[in-house]
Amino acid sequence: MKFDIDDVMRKLQGGAAKRPPIGRWLLLAVVAVVVLVGIFSCYYTVEPEGRAVVKRFGRVVKVVEPGLHFKWPFGIETAQFVPTERVLKEEFGFRTAQAARRSSYRSGSQAQEESLMLTGDLNVVDVEWVVQYRIRDPEQYLHNVRDREDTIRDVAEAVMRRVVGNRLASDVLTVGRVAIAAEVRLEMQEVLDSYEMGLQITGVELQDVTPPDPVKPAFNQVNEARQQKERLVNLAETERNKVLPRAEGEAAQTIAEAEAYATERINQAKGETARFTALFNKYAQAPEVTKQRMYLETLDELGPQFGGVYVIGSGTSPLPLFNLPNGQNATPPVPASGQRKEQP
Repeated sequence: MKFDIDDVMRKLQGGAAKRPPIGRWLLLAVVAVVVLVGIFSCYYTVEPEGRAVVKRFGRVVKVVEPGLHFKWPFGIETAQFVPTERVLKEEFGFRTAQAARRSSYRSGSQAQEESLMLTGDLNVVDVEWVVQYRIRDPEQYLHNVRDREDTIRDVAEAVMRRVVGNRLASDVLTVGRVAIAAEVRLEMQEVLDSYEMGLQITGVELQDVTPPDPVKPAFNQVNEARQQKERLVNLAETERNKVLPRAEGEAAQTIAEAEAYATERINQAKGETARFTALFNKYAQAPEVTKQRMYLETLDELGPQFGGVYVIGSGTSPLPLFNLPNGQNATPPVPASGQRKEQP
């Protein structure tokens, strides 16, 4: 068998002509990659705690709710997630270093610059507070203000300084915290609404309000003196509440007794007057009979006071008419013969 080198070369060249070129394989790979990228970029998922702002060539076209959604691939449309259901916060005067069951906090020079404020009576207080907010309108939140967090912090600090500067230090340190927080929340909401940031302030909480560190000992002494004063005032009020009702009761009892005595005397005087009037009328009708009756009534009234009554006749010894040692009438003795009983 004769080996022909030319024939072998022709066969090899003919087989190479039947195979596809390398550029076609490369084109197929690029098409496959493009298809895969288009598939994976045409859908997206929005988490339950927010919404997504969909943009087409940078222009907002819609805001979608949580769930699975589709969009134009290859960056024609983009979806930007905004946590509208999450409560966000900004801390002033301190920073949360580690959030856990027992959170740890830290403060530095920047935090102290935020928290030191001047009150209306020219005193300095250290105010630490937290602003909590939610995103109400995702489109406004993303596009109307450039530095969103810095704007929130600047507005919160400016409003807090103005509100604290209009109050006394004693009010800020004691009973005015709730009113200050409510006023700051309302004013912050008004300012942010004017900026059209799409935010809702949910709460402002004053974490800690204290005097600066150099004057804390003197402030504590003032508080102790104030508490001592309140304690003494409460003791005085307790004693007053104990003594005053008793004195009022005694006064009311004395007044009631005096009124009862006055009523008794008035009724007695009225009775005496009525009796005298009735007696006078009887006397006017029958003077002799009335005088006799009055005489007998008087004797009957004064008789028990007599020690004894005797009837004395001429030439006779005294005869006891009444023996009244105990205020009782005694049976008169029978007169002897020749003696005569005379009327008194």
